Amino acid sequence: MENQVEVSSSVKMKKVVSPESFVFMGLFLAFFSVLGAKMGVVNMMNTLMNTAYELLLGTVFNIMAIAVLAGAISALLTEFGIVAIINMILSPLMKPLYGLPGASVIGIIATYLSDNPAILTLADDQGFRRYFKKYQLPALTNIGTAFGMGLIITTFMMGIPSPSGENFVKAALIGNLGAVVGSIVSVRIMLYFSAKAYGTEEFCEVDDSQQNVRMDYRVVRPGGVGSRFMSAMLEGGKSGVSMGFAIIPGVLIICSIVMMLTNGPSADGSYTGAAYEGIGFLPVVGKKIEMFLRPLFGFTSPQAVAIPITALGAAGAAIGLVPKMVAEGIATGNDIAVFTAMCMCWSGYLSTHVAMMDSLKCPHLTSKAIFSHTIGGLCAGVAAHWLYVLFSLF
Repeated sequence: MENQVEVSSSVKMKKVVSPESFVFMGLFLAFFSVLGAKMGVVNMMNTLMNTAYELLLGTVFNIMAIAVLAGAISALLTEFGIVAIINMILSPLMKPLYGLPGASVIGIIATYLSDNPAILTLADDQGFRRYFKKYQLPALTNIGTAFGMGLIITTFMMGIPSPSGENFVKAALIGNLGAVVGSIVSVRIMLYFSAKAYGTEEFCEVDDSQQNVRMDYRVVRPGGVGSRFMSAMLEGGKSGVSMGFAIIPGVLIICSIVMMLTNGPSADGSYTGAAYEGIGFLPVVGKKIEMFLRPLFGFTSPQAVAIPITALGAAGAAIGLVPKMVAEGIATGNDIAVFTAMCMCWSGYLSTHVAMMDSLKCPHLTSKAIFSHTIGGLCAGVAAHWLYVLFSLF
Protein backbone atom coordinates (compact mmCIF):
# COMPACT_ATOMS: atom_id res chain seq x y z
CA MET A 1 0.00 0.00 0.00
CA GLU A 2 1.36 3.41 -0.98
CA ASN A 3 0.39 5.06 2.32
CA GLN A 4 2.23 2.43 4.36
CA VAL A 5 5.96 1.77 4.63
CA GLU A 6 7.42 -1.31 6.32
CA VAL A 7 10.61 -0.36 8.14
CA SER A 8 11.23 -3.82 9.57
CA SER A 9 9.27 -6.98 10.26
CA SER A 10 7.87 -5.45 13.45
CA VAL A 11 7.71 -1.71 12.65
CA LYS A 12 5.37 -0.11 10.13
CA MET A 13 4.95 3.55 9.26
CA LYS A 14 2.22 5.49 7.51
CA LYS A 15 2.01 8.98 6.09
CA VAL A 16 0.92 11.65 8.54
CA VAL A 17 -2.19 12.33 6.46
CA SER A 18 -3.99 9.22 5.19
CA PRO A 19 -7.64 8.28 4.48
CA GLU A 20 -7.93 6.18 7.63
CA SER A 21 -7.38 9.28 9.79
CA PHE A 22 -10.47 10.98 8.36
CA VAL A 23 -12.54 7.76 8.39
CA PHE A 24 -11.67 7.14 12.03
CA MET A 25 -12.40 10.73 13.06
CA GLY A 26 -15.74 10.64 11.24
CA LEU A 27 -16.81 7.39 12.91
CA PHE A 28 -15.53 8.53 16.30
CA LEU A 29 -17.44 11.82 16.18
CA ALA A 30 -20.57 10.14 14.79
CA PHE A 31 -20.62 7.55 17.58
CA PHE A 32 -20.26 10.01 20.43
CA SER A 33 -22.56 12.52 18.73
CA VAL A 34 -25.36 9.94 18.79
CA LEU A 35 -24.71 9.18 22.47
CA GLY A 36 -24.46 12.89 23.31
CA ALA A 37 -27.63 13.79 21.42
CA LYS A 38 -29.58 11.14 23.32
CA MET A 39 -28.09 11.53 26.78
CA GLY A 40 -26.72 15.07 26.75
CA VAL A 41 -22.98 15.66 26.37
CA VAL A 42 -22.35 16.32 30.08
CA ASN A 43 -24.43 13.32 31.17
CA MET A 44 -22.70 11.12 28.57
CA MET A 45 -19.23 12.04 29.85
CA ASN A 46 -20.28 11.62 33.49
CA THR A 47 -21.90 8.25 32.77
CA LEU A 48 -18.81 7.06 30.89
CA MET A 49 -16.49 8.01 33.74
CA ASN A 50 -18.82 6.81 36.51
CA THR A 51 -19.39 3.49 34.75
CA ALA A 52 -15.65 2.96 34.35
CA TYR A 53 -15.16 3.81 38.04
CA GLU A 54 -17.89 1.41 39.16
CA LEU A 55 -16.50 -1.31 36.91
CA LEU A 56 -13.06 -0.79 38.41
CA LEU A 57 -14.29 -1.07 41.99
CA GLY A 58 -17.13 -3.54 41.57
CA THR A 59 -15.91 -5.74 38.72
CA VAL A 60 -12.16 -5.52 38.14
CA PHE A 61 -11.14 -5.81 41.78
CA ASN A 62 -13.66 -8.62 42.21
CA ILE A 63 -12.14 -10.40 39.22
CA MET A 64 -8.65 -9.75 40.59
CA ALA A 65 -9.64 -11.32 43.92
CA ILE A 66 -11.04 -14.31 42.05
CA ALA A 67 -7.88 -14.50 39.93
CA VAL A 68 -5.65 -14.48 43.03
CA LEU A 69 -7.60 -17.33 44.62
CA ALA A 70 -7.83 -19.23 41.33
CA GLY A 71 -4.11 -18.73 40.77
CA ALA A 72 -3.27 -20.10 44.20
CA ILE A 73 -5.55 -23.10 43.75
CA SER A 74 -4.32 -23.85 40.23
CA ALA A 75 -0.67 -23.68 41.36
CA LEU A 76 -1.43 -26.13 44.17
CA LEU A 77 -3.24 -28.47 41.80
CA THR A 78 -0.26 -28.35 39.46
CA GLU A 79 2.36 -28.72 42.20
CA PHE A 80 0.78 -31.82 43.72
CA GLY A 81 -0.05 -33.58 40.46
CA ILE A 82 -3.81 -33.11 40.24
CA VAL A 83 -3.60 -31.39 36.87
CA ALA A 84 -1.39 -34.19 35.56
CA ILE A 85 -3.83 -36.85 36.76
CA ILE A 86 -6.85 -35.05 35.31
CA ASN A 87 -5.00 -34.61 32.03
CA MET A 88 -4.30 -38.34 31.90
CA ILE A 89 -7.86 -39.38 32.81
CA LEU A 90 -9.84 -36.90 30.73
CA SER A 91 -7.68 -36.65 27.62
CA PRO A 92 -9.71 -39.41 25.91
CA LEU A 93 -12.85 -37.29 26.49
CA MET A 94 -11.59 -33.73 25.96
CA LYS A 95 -9.61 -34.52 22.82
CA PRO A 96 -12.53 -35.80 20.70
CA LEU A 97 -15.01 -33.24 22.06
CA TYR A 98 -12.91 -30.08 22.17
CA GLY A 99 -9.61 -30.95 20.53
CA LEU A 100 -7.85 -29.85 23.74
CA PRO A 101 -5.72 -31.65 26.36
CA GLY A 102 -7.47 -33.14 29.36
CA ALA A 103 -5.88 -30.47 31.57
CA SER A 104 -8.25 -27.91 30.02
CA VAL A 105 -11.06 -29.30 32.21
CA ILE A 106 -9.36 -27.47 35.10
CA GLY A 107 -10.10 -24.25 33.21
CA ILE A 108 -13.75 -25.26 32.86
CA ILE A 109 -14.01 -25.88 36.60
CA ALA A 110 -12.18 -22.65 37.50
CA THR A 111 -14.34 -20.43 35.29
CA TYR A 112 -17.59 -22.21 36.20
CA LEU A 113 -16.90 -21.51 39.85
CA SER A 114 -15.77 -17.91 39.22
CA ASP A 115 -15.60 -15.87 36.01
CA ASN A 116 -14.07 -15.82 32.53
CA PRO A 117 -10.61 -14.39 33.41
CA ALA A 118 -9.90 -17.24 35.86
CA ILE A 119 -8.66 -19.17 32.81
CA LEU A 120 -5.88 -16.60 32.34
CA THR A 121 -4.24 -17.47 35.63
CA LEU A 122 -4.14 -21.12 34.60
CA ALA A 123 -2.76 -20.25 31.16
CA ASP A 124 0.08 -18.35 32.86
CA ASP A 125 1.03 -21.41 34.91
CA GLN A 126 4.04 -23.11 33.30
CA GLY A 127 3.02 -26.55 34.56
CA PHE A 128 -0.38 -26.08 32.92
CA ARG A 129 0.91 -24.63 29.62
CA ARG A 130 3.19 -27.59 28.96
CA TYR A 131 0.20 -29.76 28.04
CA PHE A 132 -0.89 -27.41 25.24
CA LYS A 133 0.25 -26.90 21.70
CA LYS A 134 0.62 -23.30 20.61
CA TYR A 135 -2.53 -23.30 18.49
CA GLN A 136 -4.62 -24.66 21.38
CA LEU A 137 -3.80 -21.88 23.85
CA PRO A 138 -5.96 -19.11 22.27
CA ALA A 139 -8.99 -21.43 22.47
CA LEU A 140 -8.76 -21.25 26.26
CA THR A 141 -10.42 -17.83 25.96
CA ASN A 142 -13.42 -19.48 24.29
CA ILE A 143 -13.75 -22.47 26.58
CA GLY A 144 -13.22 -20.33 29.68
CA THR A 145 -15.80 -17.75 28.62
CA ALA A 146 -18.33 -20.48 27.75
CA PHE A 147 -18.42 -21.56 31.40
CA GLY A 148 -17.79 -18.19 33.08
CA MET A 149 -20.07 -17.41 36.03
CA GLY A 150 -21.73 -20.77 35.41
CA LEU A 151 -22.40 -21.59 39.06
CA ILE A 152 -23.71 -18.09 39.82
CA ILE A 153 -26.01 -18.03 36.79
CA THR A 154 -27.31 -21.57 37.39
CA THR A 155 -28.09 -21.11 41.06
CA PHE A 156 -29.67 -17.71 40.36
CA MET A 157 -31.98 -19.18 37.72
CA MET A 158 -32.91 -22.12 39.95
CA GLY A 159 -33.92 -19.77 42.74
CA ILE A 160 -36.23 -17.49 40.75
CA PRO A 161 -39.77 -17.76 42.17
CA SER A 162 -42.51 -18.35 39.62
CA PRO A 163 -46.09 -17.05 40.10
CA SER A 164 -47.34 -20.35 38.68
CA GLY A 165 -45.22 -22.40 41.06
CA GLU A 166 -43.03 -23.73 38.21
CA ASN A 167 -39.70 -25.20 39.28
CA PHE A 168 -36.75 -23.97 37.21
CA VAL A 169 -34.14 -26.48 38.41
CA LYS A 170 -34.60 -28.72 35.36
CA ALA A 171 -34.58 -25.73 33.02
CA ALA A 172 -31.32 -24.38 34.48
CA LEU A 173 -29.63 -27.78 34.22
CA ILE A 174 -30.76 -28.12 30.60
CA GLY A 175 -29.29 -24.68 30.04
CA ASN A 176 -25.96 -26.02 31.27
CA LEU A 177 -26.13 -28.77 28.65
CA GLY A 178 -26.84 -26.12 26.02
CA ALA A 179 -23.77 -24.18 27.17
CA VAL A 180 -21.65 -27.33 26.76
CA VAL A 181 -22.84 -27.65 23.15
CA GLY A 182 -22.08 -23.97 22.55
CA SER A 183 -18.62 -24.30 24.07
CA ILE A 184 -17.74 -27.22 21.79
CA VAL A 185 -18.85 -25.28 18.70
CA SER A 186 -16.97 -22.14 19.79
CA VAL A 187 -13.72 -23.95 20.61
CA ARG A 188 -13.75 -26.03 17.43
CA ILE A 189 -14.22 -22.96 15.21
CA MET A 190 -11.49 -21.12 17.10
CA LEU A 191 -9.07 -24.03 16.74
CA TYR A 192 -9.62 -23.93 12.97
CA PHE A 193 -8.44 -20.30 12.89
CA SER A 194 -5.57 -20.72 15.37
CA ALA A 195 -4.28 -23.83 13.57
CA LYS A 196 -4.05 -21.80 10.37
CA ALA A 197 -2.08 -19.13 12.27
CA TYR A 198 0.32 -21.36 14.24
CA GLY A 199 0.22 -24.84 12.72
CA THR A 200 -0.60 -27.92 14.78
CA GLU A 201 2.81 -29.26 15.80
CA GLU A 202 4.54 -26.64 17.96
CA PHE A 203 4.04 -26.79 21.73
CA CYS A 204 3.64 -23.70 23.91
CA GLU A 205 6.82 -22.02 25.10
CA VAL A 206 7.59 -22.75 28.74
CA ASP A 207 10.43 -21.70 31.04
CA ASP A 208 13.62 -23.70 31.45
CA SER A 209 12.28 -25.68 34.39
CA GLN A 210 9.69 -27.32 32.14
CA GLN A 211 11.92 -27.94 29.12
CA ASN A 212 12.63 -31.55 28.10
CA VAL A 213 10.41 -32.98 30.84
CA ARG A 214 8.76 -36.26 29.87
CA MET A 215 4.97 -36.17 29.90
CA ASP A 216 4.84 -38.97 32.46
CA TYR A 217 6.82 -36.80 34.90
CA ARG A 218 6.20 -33.38 36.42
CA VAL A 219 8.42 -30.65 37.83
CA VAL A 220 8.02 -29.79 41.53
CA ARG A 221 9.41 -26.99 43.67
CA PRO A 222 12.37 -27.64 45.99
CA GLY A 223 11.83 -28.31 49.70
CA GLY A 224 9.46 -30.31 51.83
CA VAL A 225 5.71 -30.67 51.43
CA GLY A 226 4.92 -27.66 53.63
CA SER A 227 7.42 -25.42 51.86
CA ARG A 228 6.17 -26.47 48.44
CA PHE A 229 2.57 -25.85 49.53
CA MET A 230 3.28 -22.28 50.67
CA SER A 231 5.47 -21.44 47.67
CA ALA A 232 2.95 -22.72 45.16
CA MET A 233 0.06 -20.94 46.85
CA LEU A 234 1.82 -17.57 47.09
CA GLU A 235 3.37 -17.66 43.62
CA GLY A 236 0.04 -18.65 42.09
CA GLY A 237 -1.68 -15.79 43.91
CA LYS A 238 0.98 -13.36 42.67
CA SER A 239 0.26 -14.49 39.11
CA GLY A 240 -3.42 -13.72 39.72
CA VAL A 241 -2.54 -10.15 40.73
CA SER A 242 -0.66 -9.66 37.46
CA MET A 243 -3.59 -11.00 35.48
CA GLY A 244 -5.98 -8.76 37.38
CA PHE A 245 -4.00 -5.68 36.38
CA ALA A 246 -3.69 -6.90 32.78
CA ILE A 247 -7.45 -6.94 32.19
CA ILE A 248 -8.13 -3.43 33.54
CA PRO A 249 -7.88 -1.54 30.20
CA GLY A 250 -10.05 -3.96 28.27
CA VAL A 251 -12.77 -4.22 30.91
CA LEU A 252 -13.01 -0.49 31.61
CA ILE A 253 -12.95 0.66 27.99
CA ILE A 254 -14.91 -2.05 26.20
CA CYS A 255 -17.41 -2.84 28.94
CA SER A 256 -18.22 0.83 29.58
CA ILE A 257 -19.17 1.34 25.94
CA VAL A 258 -21.13 -1.91 25.75
CA MET A 259 -23.07 -1.06 28.91
CA MET A 260 -23.97 2.37 27.53
CA LEU A 261 -25.27 0.70 24.36
CA THR A 262 -27.20 -1.90 26.36
CA ASN A 263 -28.83 -0.16 29.32
CA GLY A 264 -31.51 2.53 29.28
CA PRO A 265 -31.97 5.77 31.25
CA SER A 266 -32.56 5.94 35.01
CA ALA A 267 -35.74 4.58 36.59
CA ASP A 268 -37.68 7.83 36.04
CA GLY A 269 -36.72 7.92 32.36
CA SER A 270 -34.23 10.78 32.64
CA TYR A 271 -30.46 10.94 32.21
CA THR A 272 -28.52 12.00 35.29
CA GLY A 273 -24.95 11.03 34.43
CA ALA A 274 -25.05 8.10 36.85
CA ALA A 275 -23.16 4.88 36.18
CA TYR A 276 -24.71 2.23 33.91
CA GLU A 277 -27.12 4.54 32.10
CA GLY A 278 -27.31 4.19 28.33
CA ILE A 279 -29.33 4.52 25.16
CA GLY A 280 -30.75 0.98 25.03
CA PHE A 281 -29.55 0.36 21.48
CA LEU A 282 -28.78 -3.36 21.66
CA PRO A 283 -32.20 -4.41 23.04
CA VAL A 284 -33.88 -2.44 20.22
CA VAL A 285 -31.78 -4.33 17.69
CA GLY A 286 -32.86 -7.55 19.39
CA LYS A 287 -36.52 -6.67 18.93
CA LYS A 288 -35.96 -5.92 15.25
CA ILE A 289 -34.53 -9.38 14.60
CA GLU A 290 -36.89 -11.15 17.00
CA MET A 291 -38.86 -12.67 14.11
CA PHE A 292 -35.75 -14.61 13.12
CA LEU A 293 -34.62 -15.55 16.63
CA ARG A 294 -37.91 -16.67 18.13
CA PRO A 295 -38.26 -19.88 16.02
CA LEU A 296 -34.73 -20.84 17.03
CA PHE A 297 -35.06 -20.20 20.74
CA GLY A 298 -38.80 -20.56 21.35
CA PHE A 299 -39.06 -17.34 23.34
CA THR A 300 -42.43 -16.72 24.99
CA SER A 301 -42.24 -12.95 24.46
CA PRO A 302 -40.29 -10.59 22.16
CA GLN A 303 -38.92 -8.91 25.27
CA ALA A 304 -36.94 -12.05 26.04
CA VAL A 305 -34.48 -11.18 23.26
CA ALA A 306 -33.11 -8.44 25.52
CA ILE A 307 -31.58 -11.06 27.85
CA PRO A 308 -29.01 -12.61 25.46
CA ILE A 309 -28.38 -9.20 23.89
CA THR A 310 -27.56 -7.79 27.33
CA ALA A 311 -25.43 -10.86 28.10
CA LEU A 312 -23.11 -9.77 25.31
CA GLY A 313 -21.94 -7.01 27.61
CA ALA A 314 -22.51 -8.42 31.09
CA ALA A 315 -24.12 -11.66 32.22
CA GLY A 316 -24.79 -10.21 35.66
CA ALA A 317 -26.86 -7.41 34.18
CA ALA A 318 -28.68 -9.89 31.93
CA ILE A 319 -29.80 -12.28 34.65
CA GLY A 320 -30.92 -9.34 36.74
CA LEU A 321 -33.69 -8.74 34.17
CA VAL A 322 -35.08 -12.28 34.40
CA PRO A 323 -37.05 -12.26 37.71
CA LYS A 324 -39.25 -9.38 36.52
CA MET A 325 -40.02 -11.22 33.27
CA VAL A 326 -40.93 -14.37 35.19
CA ALA A 327 -43.13 -12.39 37.59
CA GLU A 328 -44.94 -10.81 34.63
CA GLY A 329 -45.48 -14.22 33.02
CA ILE A 330 -43.45 -13.46 29.90
CA ALA A 331 -40.69 -15.98 30.67
CA THR A 332 -41.27 -19.70 31.27
CA GLY A 333 -39.16 -22.83 31.72
CA ASN A 334 -38.02 -22.88 28.10
CA ASP A 335 -36.91 -19.27 28.35
CA ILE A 336 -34.99 -20.00 31.55
CA ALA A 337 -33.15 -22.86 29.84
CA VAL A 338 -32.19 -20.63 26.90
CA PHE A 339 -31.29 -17.71 29.18
CA THR A 340 -29.05 -19.96 31.27
CA ALA A 341 -27.28 -21.38 28.22
CA MET A 342 -26.70 -18.07 26.46
CA CYS A 343 -25.86 -16.00 29.54
CA MET A 344 -23.41 -18.68 30.64
CA CYS A 345 -21.87 -19.25 27.21
CA TRP A 346 -21.60 -15.59 26.25
CA SER A 347 -21.15 -14.19 29.80
CA GLY A 348 -20.17 -10.71 28.65
CA TYR A 349 -17.62 -11.91 26.08
CA LEU A 350 -17.69 -8.64 24.12
CA SER A 351 -16.30 -6.89 27.18
CA THR A 352 -13.70 -9.53 28.15
CA HIS A 353 -12.48 -11.24 24.97
CA VAL A 354 -10.27 -8.32 23.93
CA ALA A 355 -8.48 -8.19 27.28
CA MET A 356 -8.24 -11.98 27.55
CA MET A 357 -6.75 -12.44 24.08
CA ASP A 358 -4.30 -9.62 24.77
CA SER A 359 -3.24 -11.32 28.01
CA LEU A 360 -2.65 -14.57 26.10
CA LYS A 361 -0.44 -12.56 23.71
CA CYS A 362 -2.52 -13.28 20.63
CA PRO A 363 -4.50 -10.05 20.05
CA HIS A 364 -4.34 -10.64 16.28
CA LEU A 365 -6.83 -13.50 16.78
CA THR A 366 -9.32 -11.46 18.82
CA SER A 367 -11.77 -11.00 15.95
CA LYS A 368 -11.65 -14.74 15.25
CA ALA A 369 -12.32 -15.52 18.93
CA ILE A 370 -15.30 -13.15 19.00
CA PHE A 371 -16.73 -14.58 15.77
CA SER A 372 -16.31 -18.15 17.04
CA HIS A 373 -17.97 -17.36 20.34
CA THR A 374 -20.86 -15.53 18.70
CA ILE A 375 -21.69 -18.70 16.76
CA GLY A 376 -21.13 -20.83 19.86
CA GLY A 377 -23.54 -18.75 21.97
CA LEU A 378 -26.27 -18.94 19.33
CA CYS A 379 -25.81 -22.71 19.13
CA ALA A 380 -26.02 -22.89 22.95
CA GLY A 381 -29.42 -21.17 22.89
CA VAL A 382 -30.76 -23.33 20.07
CA ALA A 383 -29.51 -26.51 21.76
CA ALA A 384 -31.07 -25.49 25.09
CA HIS A 385 -34.44 -24.83 23.44
CA TRP A 386 -34.64 -28.14 21.63
CA LEU A 387 -33.25 -30.10 24.58
CA TYR A 388 -35.97 -28.55 26.73
CA VAL A 389 -38.58 -29.56 24.15
CA LEU A 390 -37.14 -33.09 24.10
CA PHE A 391 -37.07 -33.47 27.90
CA SER A 392 -40.60 -32.06 28.13
CA LEU A 393 -41.86 -35.09 26.20
CA PHE A 394 -41.01 -37.40 29.10
